[in-house]
Amino acid sequence: MTKHRSPTHARTRLTVRDLLSEAIAGILQRPARSVLTALGTILGVGAFIAVVGITGTAASQIDTRFNSLTATEVNIADISPKSAAAPELSFPKDAEDRITRLNGVLAAGVYWGVRLGPKSQVRASLGSAANSVDAQTQVVAASPGIWSASRAKFVQGRAFDSFHETHHQAVAVIGSATAARLGITTLRTHPAVFIGNTAFTVIGILEDVERKPELLMSITVPRSVAERTWGAPLDEGAQMLIATQLGAARQIAGEAAVALRPEHPEYFRVTPPPDPRSLRTAVSGDLSQLFLLLAVVCLFIGAVGIANTTLVAVMERTGEIGLRRSLGARGMHITLQFLAESAALGLVGGLIGTSIGTVVVVSVAAARHWTPVIDPATLLLAPALGLTAGLLAGLYPAWRASRISPVEALRR
Repeated sequence: MTKHRSPTHARTRLTVRDLLSEAIAGILQRPARSVLTALGTILGVGAFIAVVGITGTAASQIDTRFNSLTATEVNIADISPKSAAAPELSFPKDAEDRITRLNGVLAAGVYWGVRLGPKSQVRASLGSAANSVDAQTQVVAASPGIWSASRAKFVQGRAFDSFHETHHQAVAVIGSATAARLGITTLRTHPAVFIGNTAFTVIGILEDVERKPELLMSITVPRSVAERTWGAPLDEGAQMLIATQLGAARQIAGEAAVALRPEHPEYFRVTPPPDPRSLRTAVSGDLSQLFLLLAVVCLFIGAVGIANTTLVAVMERTGEIGLRRSLGARGMHITLQFLAESAALGLVGGLIGTSIGTVVVVSVAAARHWTPVIDPATLLLAPALGLTAGLLAGLYPAWRASRISPVEALRR
């Protein structure tokens, strides 16, 4: 005779459909709390997408800026031996013309820092100490080509040119910060700066330069005037800045020394641009590691929020858990129910966070006039991260729920 189990002792089953319906019902039962619980994942995944997307977009802009500036710049230093008896520059008078005749050169300019005497001061008016500039102010001697090579922009006035250079005109170009310190606000009154007792008429105020930013904090005078007033540099030799077309920098670096002094090319040290691939990889890698760490921290905070809220929900639903257990639900069923709820909250938060993060990246790129760069794999990975975070966050609360005794639960 075959014995049959009573219905109360029948082995209960929990189908996937029942599990999903119970999880959805549990989430919709307290919608406000569910939204606040998912908010942690939304912020975490959104921050992940935003920082990774902005990192990729910024790295792309770094590539573009590197290609347009650093990869088109060649520097030449005068390393010939100098002495008081022979302080002549190795750069010839027509150095700019010799270099610009090379195919691929856009502009070139010679420059050096002028060494002033200990009693020399830079003033806006002779005999006045009120507008004196401290000793940190640099006086730079330069040929006219330096402005095109450095891509200078002027807020007022203009740069000195070959006429000023040829006729030894005592003119100067100053940066906007230096002009403010000297009290020069307009060029309509033809202001002058005094370097020692020598007056230089200010004909231009710099707004910005894309190369050689030290020019913004300097007073720049024509090369010919500097040589006549203070002589050629002795300790720190002159240098030349060359702006080239994209792809021509390394070729120019190999030809420049011979073009300047065919008889003594060893008088110059030519510095070509670094390898763009290695620099791009290093910069992009550093940015990615930094921002990825921040994104992981945000995601961890979101997971902690889900765990905390789910644990509170378990404590509040003790009576419901006891009732389910008394009706035949096993501990595994309770565990799966709460895991499904936390996973669903994580997945929904991941989807919403991915959308918000994408909008943030596109908005930032549009505001900066950049091209947004987001890896499609990242967009697919982000919701999965939310789902994983929800699952991990719900492990302990689900385990706690499964350990609740039905008798003790019904007594509360």
